[in-house]
Amino acid sequence: MAGKALITLSITFMACTVATPAYAYLDPGTGSLILQGLIAGVAVMSLTAKIYWYKFLSFFKKTDLHTEEQVSDDEEQIEEQIEEQEEPIKDSSGT
Repeated sequence: MAGKALITLSITFMACTVATPAYAYLDPGTGSLILQGLIAGVAVMSLTAKIYWYKFLSFFKKTDLHTEEQVSDDEEQIEEQIEEQEEPIKDSSGT
């Protein structure tokens, strides 16, 4: 059984490594697309690393970023903004 798997694997490997001419043309737009993808990949990896680095650091910090005072201040500000938005709108037509 292992012999058949080894033969199948070796034949598959040899078939994949045989080089044949592609007769293909890569225009500058294709190169630009590949470069853009590489740059986007680097940006995604760096931002992901940044997010997890800050999560890692916050795990070891002793102080909490959001204390009760900050949360209550934030809630008061949100309530004030909601009250300002709920004021009746005056009709400009005079009726």
